[in-house]
Amino acid sequence: MPMVVGVVAGAAVLAVLVLIGLFKMMWRVAEPNEALIISGSKHRTEGLEEGMGFRIVTGRGTLVLPGVQAVRKLSLDLNETELSVDCVTQQGIPLKVRGVVIFKVGDDFVSIANAGRRFLDQQKMMSERVHNVFAGHLRSIVGGLTVEDMIRDRDKLTGQTRAACGTEMEKLGLIVDSLQIHEIEDPTGYIRNLAMPHAAAVQRDARIAQAEANRLATEAEQQSFARMAEATRDSEILQAGYQAERDKAAAQARQAGPLADAAARQEVVVQETRVAELEAHRREQQLQADVRKPADAKAYEKRTLAEAERDARISAAQAKAKETELAAAAEATRVKTAAGAEAEATRSRGTATAAATRATGEAEAAAAQARGLADAEATKAKGLAEAEAIKARAAALAENQEAVVAQQLAENWPEIVKAGASAFGNVDNMVLLNGADGMAELFAKALTMGGTGLGLARQLLASMNPNEQPANGTSPVLNGVPATPKPQKVPLEPNTD
Repeated sequence: MPMVVGVVAGAAVLAVLVLIGLFKMMWRVAEPNEALIISGSKHRTEGLEEGMGFRIVTGRGTLVLPGVQAVRKLSLDLNETELSVDCVTQQGIPLKVRGVVIFKVGDDFVSIANAGRRFLDQQKMMSERVHNVFAGHLRSIVGGLTVEDMIRDRDKLTGQTRAACGTEMEKLGLIVDSLQIHEIEDPTGYIRNLAMPHAAAVQRDARIAQAEANRLATEAEQQSFARMAEATRDSEILQAGYQAERDKAAAQARQAGPLADAAARQEVVVQETRVAELEAHRREQQLQADVRKPADAKAYEKRTLAEAERDARISAAQAKAKETELAAAAEATRVKTAAGAEAEATRSRGTATAAATRATGEAEAAAAQARGLADAEATKAKGLAEAEAIKARAAALAENQEAVVAQQLAENWPEIVKAGASAFGNVDNMVLLNGADGMAELFAKALTMGGTGLGLARQLLASMNPNEQPANGTSPVLNGVPATPKPQKVPLEPNTD
């Protein structure tokens, strides 16, 4: 049993070691300055076309299947190529341009893929390819420039060259970090001849500067000599001055004794003068104390009394003026208060009167408006009643004209008979020849006049309703006017008896 356990443990350890060995064989890590290009299976990398058949790994590790996939490294280090290009300028002058190009493979996957497909097995040929690209573009650009342009503005030449090569370098998967034009060689001496006028001018300026320097040096020497002479003169003058001061000091020393005596006598006179001045000052102070001080005291006393009396009179006058002013202010306040009270009372009375007048006016206006409304309502009611009555009569007439007329005749029969009898009002004497028959005829004529009124009533009713036939059919309508029967005249025949 222990042997079985040992065999199993040994097999496990061996398996682990085999796995570790296989993992080390399959695991590849890309260094910071290189890219791993793994081919042998279909892959899709972001930014690249589908189906390129290889995978790019930078800055990390990845698994590679031995025998199935192949892995190769593409360097991302800087590369350098020297430029030495024979060119001809726009002026036809041959030149040799020397420079250096520093380039590398781009860090993005597209640049790495382009460079890998072109230089993976020929990485040492990158410098030569780049040199050829830049040489061709540099010849083309120099052919469009003059020598003066190239000398004075090398940055322009560099920029145009980089711009012209940018597209082709991008296709190659390379980027240019730096392009420098070091030297422009001129085998014909054109550049040297261009420099000769400037060199001559420089030499001329140098000679002029040297002459100017000599002149300035000479002037400086002369000024130095002059300053030396001036210094000598000043030294002698100073020595003479010092000698005079020594002589003066000796003379003063010889006169020191007499001068000391005179100074002593002068000091005595000064002291005596000071004593006299002090005595005069003492006397003046005595006079001040004995005479002027008492006089000033009396004058001050009189002035003080006068000022006090004046101030008393002024104070009394001011007090009286203040009293008068206060009395006037009190009177003015009283008058103003009384006037204000009177004005307030007048305003109150006016306000009350105006309010009463406005109330009276408003009441009268309300009463007049009420009366007008009542009259209007009464008139309206009366008009409506009359309209209703007329409407009712019109309806009654429309339904039974004969009945209405008969009613009206019955109601007004006395007036009708009276109107018929009025025809005999002016007759003083009437003779009836036929007796009772004549009387009957007379009354028949009077009634006929009343019948004429009945016809007129019917005509009026028919004009109010011209399209209707009378109820009894006795008054036909002719052109809108009902025809009324003419009263039959009864002749009064004379009595034959």
